[in-house]
Formats: sequence, structure tokens, C-alpha cells
Amino acid sequence: MVDVSAYLHRLGLRPEPPSAEALAALHRAHAERIAYTTFDIHLGRTTTVDPAESADRITGLGRGGYCYHLNGGLSALLTSLGYDVRWHVGGVQGRATTEPVGANGNHLVLTVHGLPTPSCPAGVWFADVGLGDGLHDPVPLAPGAFRQGPYRFRLDPSSVVPDGWRLTHDPTGGFQGMDFASGPATPTDFTAMHKELTTSEASPFVRTLTAQRRHAAGADILRGLRLTTVTSTGVASREVTNEEEWWGMLTGLFNIGVDDVTPPERAELWDRVRASHESWVAAGRP
Repeated sequence: MVDVSAYLHRLGLRPEPPSAEALAALHRAHAERIAYTTFDIHLGRTTTVDPAESADRITGLGRGGYCYHLNGGLSALLTSLGYDVRWHVGGVQGRATTEPVGANGNHLVLTVHGLPTPSCPAGVWFADVGLGDGLHDPVPLAPGAFRQGPYRFRLDPSSVVPDGWRLTHDPTGGFQGMDFASGPATPTDFTAMHKELTTSEASPFVRTLTAQRRHAAGADILRGLRLTTVTSTGVASREVTNEEEWWGMLTGLFNIGVDDVTPPERAELWDRVRASHESWVAAGRP
């Protein structure tokens, strides 16, 4: 059900037999080339959590989405390539939250099994391309600290999910952490939360158009009209108030396909994003 050749072409890779090295290459390319974005939500396009649909959107339209789509599409590709991939229910804890959310279903997590290496003798890898400024490479599913680019992470047993795990992000990252269950999950475990995240006025995905791209040096993050670049040398931000530059940034820096977006849709979307940005500035940039 997945056009493997088209997907790999999108990632700039050739097919290889399953291995830890090939998994890492797929993960890195996905994080770098398929942006985390709420673009379709702000276009008013309806999506589902079906992994085949996500893979089709990535290969056909050149657009990913957020965790359900990015990890869902990657899982479909990996399965087609012969990997043992499993879904898990996760929950991301934002910076404004004081307590861990647990595995509430607002995030889809992947583990990939059967790929032992000296650094991962159990052969189980934590893979996640759906966290925005999260992982660049997959990591062994084992307790410990690790660094990827400018970000320091920790993976530990979860204190709120029995037999689960917790990823703790760097203090400079876009979220505090993420807990996830060790048991398997299916698309139906995320359907209700997906509807809430894509339609509720309280959802941050609905409030702000976001695009994020992870790479070896750090991350590029666009929220509305504000671009933030994170590298080992620090964090730099600026506002993109020119419409042509903004669209060029979406299609260039973030590699988001827009061929199916009509000129009226582009104009309307720009006007809404600009108005939201101006309201944010007028409110003192909370």
C-alpha cells in the first residue's frame, strides 16, 4: 500500500536490507526532509491517522504533518522494507505544564525491533520523527543520556506510565518531555485525539501554523511569522513579514509541497497568519 520507490526518492535514499545503520539513515533523512507542520490544518484540509494515507500525502503532495502522520508514514515505509515496527501511545508534556501528562494519546511513538548492535544488544530502537525539534537519530530503548546536535536528552523508565518510558528534552527544546506506554497501539487509539487536535479552538495546532525541521546541526522552527534557528552556537530568531519570503521559506527551508494550494487559498492563509501575528505583537508577545 506504500509507494516505496517514491518515498525513498523523497528521502534521497536507495533501498537497503533492514539494519540498524539503514534505519538510522532513514530516520535522519525523514527528520531533515519531511517537515513537522500544521499546514494542512490551517488550509482546512481533513486528514486521518491512517499510515497509508500519510505515506501517500508525503509522496504525492510533498507534505507530512504532525506526529500521527510523520511517524505513521515512516512506520508504513519501514514495514514495507521489512522492519519489525510497533506503535505505542505517548503523551507530550509542554513547557507550560507542571505535571507529566502520561500516555494520553496526543503522540504516536515507534519502536523498531530485531536489530541488535554492540551499542544496542537487545535490538530494540526508539524511533520518532514526529516531535519537531526532537530526535535526529533513533536511539536504543534503554535508560541513559545522549546528545544530538545542540540538544541533550534522557531516556528513563516513566514515573507515570507503568512499564513505560519517558524522554526528557533539553531545557532549550520545544517541550519538556514525553511519556509512552510499552504496549502496542493501533490507529484507533489516536482517532479521538486527532480530531481534537485538528479542530478544537483550544488546540495549539489550530491556533498557530507551525513548521519544524530537525537536522544534524540543530533545528529550524517557524511559528506563525517567527523563525527560530537552534544550533550549538545558540538560538536566533527573526520575524518574516514579507509574504513572498514566507512562502519561499515553507517550500525551500521546510520542503513543504504547495502545488495543490490555489492562489486564493494562499492569499487567505497569509492574511490569517499575518493577522494572528499582529495580534500576538499587540498583546505584548506573550
